[in-house]
Amino acid sequence: MSIADRVRVKDVELLSKRRYELKSATFDYRRSNGEWQTQVREVYDRGNGAALLPYNLKTRTVVLVRQFRYPAFANGYDDLLIEAAAGMLDDAAPEARIRAEAEEETGYRLAHVRKVFEAFMTPGAVTEKLHFFVAEYDAAMRVSDGGGLADEGEDIEVLELAIDDALAMIGDGRIVDGKTIMLLQYAALHLFR
Repeated sequence: MSIADRVRVKDVELLSKRRYELKSATFDYRRSNGEWQTQVREVYDRGNGAALLPYNLKTRTVVLVRQFRYPAFANGYDDLLIEAAAGMLDDAAPEARIRAEAEEETGYRLAHVRKVFEAFMTPGAVTEKLHFFVAEYDAAMRVSDGGGLADEGEDIEVLELAIDDALAMIGDGRIVDGKTIMLLQYAALHLFR
């Protein structure tokens, strides 16, 4: 039996449609014991995204960005977030979008990007699936200062960090962004061995 055989959608109500969509879904779900149970869930649909970690094996460095994130601030985080370059797909292919996003945010025009995995980041409430990439970089690939797009509210600082320092920043709480932690741990396990 597939999951689709265990779900009967009864109603989907649009609660908000500003930049993204917030809906309330009422559905019946067939539990493991065979009983049907009615459930209601709010679902935030912001589309899918991509994230990328540029790395340099020779210098043992990675490129990250630091920026303001209002939702983190609203949840009591009183600092800028250190993150991997990332962005929404906006109907583009993941690889094409992450190349453009990485250049806008970091200033690096990356020659070869490699997809390493996909993940749902908050599957209990958000539909977003992220495509995770890594790419080797060197100084010759820097084509601008980066910093993002001011008309999109971006005010981004580019950071080049030793991989060991970036990993230590997870442990001491300076890096708290989930996608960034996942990419740094991937790098530690598979790239910087």
